[in-house]
Amino acid sequence: MAPMLAALALLALLPVSEQGPHEKRLLNALLASYNTLERPVANESEPLEVKFGLTLQQIIDVDEKNQILTTNVWLNLEWNDYNLRWNDSDYGGVKDLRITPNKLWKPDVLMYNSADEGFDGTYQTNVVVRNNGSCLYVPPGIFKSTCKIDITWFPFDDQHCDMKFGSWTYDGNQLDLVLKDESGGDLSDFITNGEWYLIGMPGKKNTITYACCPEPYVDVTFTIMIRRRTLYYFFNLIVPCVLISSMALLGFTLPPDSGEKLTLGTYFNCIMFMVASSVVLTVVVLNYHHRTADIHEMPQWIKTVFLQWLPWILRMSRPGKKITRKTIMMTNRMRELELKERSSKSLLANVLDIDDDFRHVPPPPNSTASTGNLGPGTDFRRSFVRPSTMEDVGGLGGHHRELHLILRELQFITARMKKADEEAELISDWKFAAMVVDRFCLFVFTLFTIIATVAVLLSAPHIIVQ
Repeated sequence: MAPMLAALALLALLPVSEQGPHEKRLLNALLASYNTLERPVANESEPLEVKFGLTLQQIIDVDEKNQILTTNVWLNLEWNDYNLRWNDSDYGGVKDLRITPNKLWKPDVLMYNSADEGFDGTYQTNVVVRNNGSCLYVPPGIFKSTCKIDITWFPFDDQHCDMKFGSWTYDGNQLDLVLKDESGGDLSDFITNGEWYLIGMPGKKNTITYACCPEPYVDVTFTIMIRRRTLYYFFNLIVPCVLISSMALLGFTLPPDSGEKLTLGTYFNCIMFMVASSVVLTVVVLNYHHRTADIHEMPQWIKTVFLQWLPWILRMSRPGKKITRKTIMMTNRMRELELKERSSKSLLANVLDIDDDFRHVPPPPNSTASTGNLGPGTDFRRSFVRPSTMEDVGGLGGHHRELHLILRELQFITARMKKADEEAELISDWKFAAMVVDRFCLFVFTLFTIIATVAVLLSAPHIIVQ
């Protein structure tokens, strides 16, 4: 215990570090008279040198249609501020500070070819200031830059996308932008992209005199050189095209005297015709499936072919409706009888969808006055009992009007229900017709493919090599 107590006593005698008060005093001394608008140089006739670098983290997206490259980038700006120098021994050994950028002067370096809505996509981080006046500013950001996309050699294309950085207001005589690394951008932390392969990222310093101003302006341009990875397009686009083309070229490999050149070409033509026909018939099936009673009315020939005979041939049936030859004949016979019945009924009966028997109803047995025999031409209103007094006339007329209104309401409700049932049945018929066409195409195209393949193979002189 004695050695441990002695060590604790020595630690107690040592001076305590006071970094907090020293840093506060240093910040007050530096920023008390600091002006963020002043260009921090000792000689105002000389330009301030700013070293500029770029670290590429990730290629997020390459938008070929809008010609925009989206990247995750860290900028690296380094300069020397003449007004931010101190002797570290005077401030308790404090050699560096972290100061928010709005408290200091910093170069207004922006990306000229930005396509971002806010133009500047960087996140404002602190500036690391050292006692010799060196300032390091490394803001990360998501950058959207314009890029001229050339897809002439797609999918074997290379793209060169520039990211041009420079001061927006300081010309080359006031701010000299220098490339930090002559080899270009830093790619040590780059995350590999699944669609694009990064070839390189060279950088170049340019001094340009624009038409607006006589002074030269300096910029640093990094070129992101990427190459499209072709593995996906190779297996999904190139290989199928090559196989189809090679099939067409097989006919030229046969000897002229074999007589199979035309047969093989005919087979390829049949396959192409089958594919085109399947597309057309698929459109017909979808058209039938989505038809409604409000737009289309099913013709009688479609009912006969696609709802009766083809389902019977293909052995297809509907729930609760078994389709046989006998049911088809009975349905057609009932349709003929219905047409004959409608033709024999009067026009009024057809319109109201009622029987003509109401004209032959005999008068009630308790009637006080008889109207005689009611013939076919007798008026409907005369079939009722003739009243004997005026009071009876009024009462009978009121009851007759009420019965007439009730009859009209019943006819309206019945008609609406009947119309809804007919529309639902018609939609069901169209959908079943689409199923029948689909099944018919399946059998026909399967049979066609088998027959065409077998015919071509049997026409070959040597199927099995002896």
